[in-house]
Amino acid sequence: MVALNEITKDINLEKGEHAVLLIHGLSGTPLEMQYVARMLHKAGFSVRVPHFSGYGYGDRSKTKKWQEWHREVSAHFDEMKQKYKSVSVCGLCIGAVLALKLASEKKDEVAALSLLATTLFFDGWSIPWYRFLLPLGYYTPARYFYSYREREPYGLKNEQLRAWIAREMTEKSTSAAGSARIPMSGIYETDKLIRDVKKSMNQVSAPALIMHSLEDDTATVRSADFVEQHVGSRKVRKIFLDDSYHILTLDNQKHTVAEETIRFFKEAVASESSSLSTAEFDTARVA
Repeated sequence: MVALNEITKDINLEKGEHAVLLIHGLSGTPLEMQYVARMLHKAGFSVRVPHFSGYGYGDRSKTKKWQEWHREVSAHFDEMKQKYKSVSVCGLCIGAVLALKLASEKKDEVAALSLLATTLFFDGWSIPWYRFLLPLGYYTPARYFYSYREREPYGLKNEQLRAWIAREMTEKSTSAAGSARIPMSGIYETDKLIRDVKKSMNQVSAPALIMHSLEDDTATVRSADFVEQHVGSRKVRKIFLDDSYHILTLDNQKHTVAEETIRFFKEAVASESSSLSTAEFDTARVA
């Protein structure tokens, strides 16, 4: 079995004076962001993908409060701001929600956002009906032993990759797509984080790229639409993908995800010295 410290190893790629902080998903690892990280690095960005303890894969009994998740994200961002000319932020799933929380507080300090499969509503087609009852279980003894088990299709449309992920989760309890189980405490903290971010999203001012699959199995496009309608950013680009499920950074269109993120971040960095006089909103569908 692969050692925990190898699965949760931070990714740090030094390059230019403009940097990107990537935030993996709940119970995930830096591996799920590795492809996008390498593409960003190749494009000239310095990149950091930390493993966030008490949020990412690890001891399920040590889940931290969502405020601690946020503080850890903020600490990495502040450290990078001291070192680089600009810092953009890219998050996947709940990582995108944490990116929105960060941007609502840091405002113009964040150069740009790439929000991948933002999950504000767990309404995808693979989510079991009882998911909505899980937070109630936190107030019962069930919180000590229950965890939500990830299941097919594991957020992936690519059948070969999905089969490999399934084997990894069976044999090692984790994979590049994250942990096989999400603790009830993590689900409970996630729901509280989402409620907070929905209320503070209008404080976000950084240019925002929203990418979401039309077939997302965890969160429908309702989440992407909510971000577009409520975020305070004056530049918003929303892209719908039609050959992926939830884990956009690993699935069939990961190259498109990386390319669009790079393009958006480069545009933001190039125009950072000039203020945006008029609002810019556009939506695209990528086959």
